[in-house]
Amino acid sequence: MTAVRDAGHVAPTLAIHPGALGDVLLAVPALRALRAAGQGVVLAAQPRIGALLEALGVVDRHVAFDSLGLDALFVDDLSRSPRLPPLARVVCWFGARDPGFVRRLTTLVPGAVVATPAGAGRPVWEHLLESVGAGPGEWCSPVPVPDSVRALGAEALAAAGADGPPPWLVVHPGAGSAAKRWPAEAFARVVVTLAAQRRLNVLVHQGPADAEAAVALHRHIGAGAVWLVEPTLPALAGVLARAHAYLGNDSGVSHLAAALGVPALVLFDARHLAWQPWWSGARLRTVTLTTAVPDEVAAVMAELAEMFR
Repeated sequence: MTAVRDAGHVAPTLAIHPGALGDVLLAVPALRALRAAGQGVVLAAQPRIGALLEALGVVDRHVAFDSLGLDALFVDDLSRSPRLPPLARVVCWFGARDPGFVRRLTTLVPGAVVATPAGAGRPVWEHLLESVGAGPGEWCSPVPVPDSVRALGAEALAAAGADGPPPWLVVHPGAGSAAKRWPAEAFARVVVTLAAQRRLNVLVHQGPADAEAAVALHRHIGAGAVWLVEPTLPALAGVLARAHAYLGNDSGVSHLAAALGVPALVLFDARHLAWQPWWSGARLRTVTLTTAVPDEVAAVMAELAEMFR
C-alpha cells in the first residue's frame, strides 16, 4: 500500500498504539512531530483514548485499534488481511518483538515504522519521539485545552457539586495496579492537613478501576472533599484544566494532568521512572508504596504546599 493521493491531497499518517492512557499520552510529543511533518495523523487506539486526543487537537482523527484486524499479521494466512485506511505512512508501536508481524506489515506498507512502546534505559517518551525521526521542535510544551473541553469540565464539576471557591487541589488516589498506589492514609494526611492550612477545596477523582483506592481514601476524609466519579476523559481534562494543583500516583490521570500543564506532583516507584511525564514542569517524587513513611508524607506535603504559594 502506498500513499493515496486525491487532487493533490496526501493521506495522513496512521499511528498505532493500543496501550493504556498513560502509555499513549507518553506518545504525544511523537504524535505532534508526525503531525507537523505530514498531512495529519489518525490514531488507532482504545476508543476513549483516541477520542480524548482528538478532542484535545493532538491528532486529527481516531479509529478503534481493534477495528484494524492487525492480528492477521501474526500468521501466514493469505485469506486474512488487516483493514487499514488509506494512508501515506504507518508508525506502529505494537508488535515489534514479533519478526513475522514486522515483516508482514512492512511488506504491506513499505517504509512503515514498527517500534517497541518503550525503550531501555531512558524515558519512554524520548524513545517514542526518536522512533519517528523527529527533529528539533516544541514537542513537549503543554497541550492547550479547547473551550469545548473546558465546558465539559465545568459541567462535570457542577454535577459533582464542586461549587466552592478556588484554589482547588485535584487528587487521584488510584493507579493501574495496587502496586503503584500510595497508601490511602498517606494521601489523607497530606490532603487533610493542607486543606486546613491553605484553605483549599479538594476534589478526588475516581476512575473506572479506582473503586478500592477511592473507598479507602473516603474512610479517612469522607465529606471533606468533592468526589468526581468516572467522568469521560474529555470532561476530566476540562476539570484538570481548572485545577490549581494536582497530586496523584504514576497513572494515566497523572500523565493527563502533566500533559495539560497542570502544576502536578506525581508519586513514583523509583523503578518506574522511565515512565515519567514529558512536560518538564511536572514534579516527580519517589515514595514507598507499601506503607506510609512519615518522612515521605512530610516531604510530599511540603512540596505540594510550595505549589500553593
